[in-house]
Amino acid sequence: MGSKIISIGVANPAHCIEQQQVYQFMGKAHGFTGSALNRLQALYRATGIRQRYSVISDYQQADSRKWNFYPNSEQLEPFPTTSHRADLYRKNAARLSVRATQEALQQTHLVASDFTHLITVSCTGMYAPGLDIDLVHELGLNTSIQRSCINFMGCYAAFTAIKLGDQICKANENAKVLIVATELCTIHFQKSGDDDNLLANAIFGDGSAALVMSSQRADSLQPTVLSPEAFLNDIYPEGADEMAWGIGNFGFEMKLSAYVPTLIEKGIGHLVTRLLASTSNQRIDHYALHPGGKKILEVIEKALGIEKHADWAGRKVLAEYGNMSSPTILFVLKMLWESLDSNHKDHRVLALAFGPGLTMESMLLRLV
Repeated sequence: MGSKIISIGVANPAHCIEQQQVYQFMGKAHGFTGSALNRLQALYRATGIRQRYSVISDYQQADSRKWNFYPNSEQLEPFPTTSHRADLYRKNAARLSVRATQEALQQTHLVASDFTHLITVSCTGMYAPGLDIDLVHELGLNTSIQRSCINFMGCYAAFTAIKLGDQICKANENAKVLIVATELCTIHFQKSGDDDNLLANAIFGDGSAALVMSSQRADSLQPTVLSPEAFLNDIYPEGADEMAWGIGNFGFEMKLSAYVPTLIEKGIGHLVTRLLASTSNQRIDHYALHPGGKKILEVIEKALGIEKHADWAGRKVLAEYGNMSSPTILFVLKMLWESLDSNHKDHRVLALAFGPGLTMESMLLRLV
């Protein structure tokens, strides 16, 4: 008896912001002029991102008189506090999660009351009673549903949730597991002009993804489902200071060094080799790579010896949504999965993601 991913649903906030709009907002917010503004523009052009989504409409406006969340004042003072941002998270996270879950349910024979387990994933906000309990009430889940919360693990956290769901389904053939990964990255904009902040402000967006797991293939309406075959993760301590996520007085503070792609390039090939060595079939037919940034995708493609068209789903998600942290890999999997049909049964998908630690996660899935 094995586990199966039988559906994935996604959702984004209403505000779709073009990368050029964000650049204009950031230039105004940082007070950049001349060469500093030109360097910022070059950074935004190099991201490979066309648009992103945010719960904050301000990023669509270079005219500070039209801002609603950030103050129209010198130096953006008073700058929104962590408490202020937490309120925004609480007001928006559940409704976005509900939309993603409803889309996922539409692809199954299940109803909300069928779920036995709920796993929520987030690193951009926490409160109690939390997102998990809000979803119980808003979706009509059983109040006795078994709940687990995976918090503050960053971009690779969906892998942790899928591994937990896999274990649950293998232990209980009647289990129906709902995984919801929701991040509102853009509420944590920092006005400091250091390189880490400029890079983070240039790539992150907001989104939610819901994934349904079951041991029963018949629960799905899809022509194929995804069956996890193998997982492998590792930690590269030399990158511990290159990617981090901490709580400050004015929101959560991201450290994202330009050295991260180099570290990933050094270790990813060995990780994939070890993953494949643990399986009887080492063939890879499709790739689902977490688009942490354009450079990260490029170094992975180089390390694995694949052309960029093999990573089309990761590149397309990056262009259309940016990096949404934990739900991003689920957007990639959904986009790739929807391009395949019953003619692709027994094809294998390699999925990869990365995060603080420096943590590297890998997963091999089979279409059945």
